[in-house]
Amino acid sequence: MTDQPQSSALRGAIYALLAFAAFSSHDVVVKILGATYSPFQIIFFTVLFGFPVLTIMMIADKQGGSMRPVMPWWTAARTLANTLAAGCVFFAFSQLPLTQVYPILFATPLLVTVLAIPMLGERVGIHRISAVLVGLVGVVVVMQPGQAELTLAHAAALVGAIAGAFASIIMRKIGSRERVVVVQLYPLIVNFVLMGALLPFVYVPVELIDMAANAVAAALALAATGFLFLAYRSAPAVIVAPMQYSQIIWASIFGVLIFGETLERVTIYGTAIIILSGLYIVLREDKKPGSTQPVLRTRSRAATPGAPRLAPWLHRKRDKK
Repeated sequence: MTDQPQSSALRGAIYALLAFAAFSSHDVVVKILGATYSPFQIIFFTVLFGFPVLTIMMIADKQGGSMRPVMPWWTAARTLANTLAAGCVFFAFSQLPLTQVYPILFATPLLVTVLAIPMLGERVGIHRISAVLVGLVGVVVVMQPGQAELTLAHAAALVGAIAGAFASIIMRKIGSRERVVVVQLYPLIVNFVLMGALLPFVYVPVELIDMAANAVAAALALAATGFLFLAYRSAPAVIVAPMQYSQIIWASIFGVLIFGETLERVTIYGTAIIILSGLYIVLREDKKPGSTQPVLRTRSRAATPGAPRLAPWLHRKRDKK
């Protein structure tokens, strides 16, 4: 009896590692393209190439009802937060070493924990609050204020983490009431329209190989989301969620091999602090099942505009059981 759950957990962990390896590869493509093209242009084409698959997924939604959101203001806020997160994170990837961006983005679960208090009425104890504070100290260590030059890209990464956390919390607030097609389609359309409106101001003619790279980025985002879906279907969130930290390993490898980057000692220290605090929060939440699990119930990775959100599809699969 114990072999099957263990096998399922292992399978889920492997799927999760594959998912975050694909996400990291997606970010490498974004960084390469960012040396030539504006983040607005990259997002526009990434969303464009992601449209066909997402459209098919949304057509498959058999829930009745109109396309009008049940909670329009919260839907609008989540859509804008997703759009802001994508723009900020794509810009950060194009300007900073991967090993500096990821630790800041790893603060997203910490921020989710904090935002769940006022927005969801969650009760977060002293242990998790302490872990959040320690994790934020790790973010400060990575950013090295006063020691290294803080750029607009550092600020963008931090804003992207905040916006991603805000969008995740809103998804938890409205996810059970809104149709899958509504929560999937609106961010996609807004990203496409807004980035398209900005495109004339930043457009650079795209070479064929770079257009193919945009398509590869979209494919990697969709593949990563698919693996993440399989991971959450195979294993509990407490197994899957920590696997996101494997991205720092990929960032280090890609940084050295492709971009000639080095991992500074202070970045290692700050990253370790953030990861340990994040793991503590995940393990702490797993001991308290129920509504007080804002991090474990956050399924999708922020700032991948061409990929679908996981939570609605996971809920639909569970409902059919």
